[in-house]
Amino acid sequence: MTQLSLFLIGIRTRWVGALIGLLLLSAPLGAAPPARRPTQIQAARQFLLAVLRGEFELAHRMLAPEVGSVLTPARFRAVAQPLYEQGQRYGPAIDLYKLGFRLRDGQHPQAFVAFMFKADTLAARPKVQLDVTFRDSTARQVLSFGLLPLAAPVR
Repeated sequence: MTQLSLFLIGIRTRWVGALIGLLLLSAPLGAAPPARRPTQIQAARQFLLAVLRGEFELAHRMLAPEVGSVLTPARFRAVAQPLYEQGQRYGPAIDLYKLGFRLRDGQHPQAFVAFMFKADTLAARPKVQLDVTFRDSTARQVLSFGLLPLAAPVR
């Protein structure tokens, strides 16, 4: 090998060694990977499952600050009770039903995620929709929630 080839190999080896050293120094050994932020669908699902299990305090902490400050934990429990009772009737298993934006006159579009009970999927038409809304497409804290009765098909 020529002197130049040996020189280039030495540079590459040092460069790879430096890169490996930087990588090792950038993350402490045994450090957990950074936590991923849940998607809006995951956040809505976590919220609904907490309510369906009766974990009202946990669900209350998932509310947007402006909602949680107005809706006391006791009031939240009362508002969430019908959803909890439907969960006792249909079971805690839910499936994603639809998601999107609600467009209302004169208001900003409102992001929503809707689920339905798995047990209700066997019916010709589901009876209720579990609805969770967010401030916008980037929000992960619940702005509102509820049970929406699904209209009977038009004949």
